[in-house]
Formats: sequence, C-alpha cells, structure tokens
Amino acid sequence: MWNWQQKENRLLLFLTAFFVSNALVAEFIGIKIFSVEKTLGFEPLNFSLWGIENLSINMSAGIINWPLVFIMTDLVNEYYGYKGVRALTRLAIFFIAYAFGIVYLAIYVAPADIWTNPQLDLNQAFKFIFGQGMWNIFASLSAFAVSQWIDVMVFHLIRRKTGERRLWLRATGSTVFSQLIDSFIVTFILFYFNPNFSFPFWQVFVLAVVGYSYKFIVALATTPFLYLSHAIIERYLGKTLAHQMKLHAAQK
Repeated sequence: MWNWQQKENRLLLFLTAFFVSNALVAEFIGIKIFSVEKTLGFEPLNFSLWGIENLSINMSAGIINWPLVFIMTDLVNEYYGYKGVRALTRLAIFFIAYAFGIVYLAIYVAPADIWTNPQLDLNQAFKFIFGQGMWNIFASLSAFAVSQWIDVMVFHLIRRKTGERRLWLRATGSTVFSQLIDSFIVTFILFYFNPNFSFPFWQVFVLAVVGYSYKFIVALATTPFLYLSHAIIERYLGKTLAHQMKLHAAQK
C-alpha cells in the first residue's frame, strides 16, 4: 500500500515525474535538426564522408535532454530494480501515447477564423510541426522500448559481476549500449522511413552516428553527476535504507 510518508515512495514519485517530463519534452522537440557548429559560434565544417559532400555536425534537438532519461533509468534500476524500470517504462509509454492522442485531436479540429495569417498558414504550420512529432513519437516509442530493455539487462549483468562496486561501469556501460540502439532506431524511423522526408540512407546514417557520438560523450561527462545524484539520494534515504533498497533491487 502506498505511503506518502515513506522516503522511498517520495523518491520514486520524483524520479518518475522527472523521467516522464523529459521523455515527453524530447518527443516534441526532436523534430528540429540543429547545427552544432553554428550553435557554438563556428562555421559548418562541411566535411565529406562515404561520398556525401558538405556534411556538417547536425543533431536532433531531442538529444538535448534525452540523456537525462537514461540517468533516471539507472537511478531507478539501482534502487528499485528491474521491476521498477519496467513499470516506469510502461508508464512513460502510456503517457507519451496519451500525448500523441491529444495532439492528434488538436491537429484535426477545425481552426477558428482568427487562426489565419495572410503570409503564413498557421494551421498548416501547426500540423507540419506537430504532425512530424507524431512520427517522432512513433520512432521514439519503438526505440525506447528496445533500448530500455537493453539498458536494464546490461546494467544487471554488470552488477552481478561487480556487486555494489563500480557504479560508473554499470551505469555508463548500460547507457552506452542502450543509446547506440536508441540512436539508430529513432533516427532511421524519423528521417529515412518517414514519407515527409527524403534523406538518403548514408546521410541518415551519419546523422545517427553524430547523434550517438554526442550521447556517448554525454554519458561519460555525466558520470560525476550520477555520483552526485547517488550521494544526494543516499543522504536523503539514509545509508541503511539505501543499502537495503539496493540489495533488494539487485534481487529483482
């Protein structure tokens, strides 16, 4: 029975809310492709790769906060085990699908007369952006379900070998593997199979590689934040309760 007074329940509620919020935001901003070079104030590199000319470092905006989803996954995995991550994943998929339904309705309700502009068809613009979001959601849900399963499996495999030691190895290792799968599935569904785009195979492949490279770097760079998060959580829970939760999670 749920007890709000229990620290482990309040922690799970916070992690769940943060997890779902980041997943939803990433779904709707992911359609935008941004230039890393221009964002950092540099000129595009315009390099060549596999016969494709004038390539630059472009990424989906969804990867800005998507690594946080995997950090939350590792934290839930650490303290609540496989069942906790599975429940969290199902909850996120449910709410993303719910958001999909609401946005779909918003696209197809008849626009009011004031929703007009002589220079720009606002309703068409709304449909184009959020309609692409539908493909983004489909791509992300497919990638999310697979990558979460891989993340959990790799995390617990490493944990069985190392026990409670080497947090960085099980957290970073599971994230690196799962985000590899996530990056390629979501990028190809969104930009190769999506009929609204006509990107060639190798350009989409490069986009996936660039996106994964960013996630790989972020996975390494966020390791100190993962340790900081664990320190904050263990201070909040207390060493005894935290240790008991981790032991129980490892058995799930």
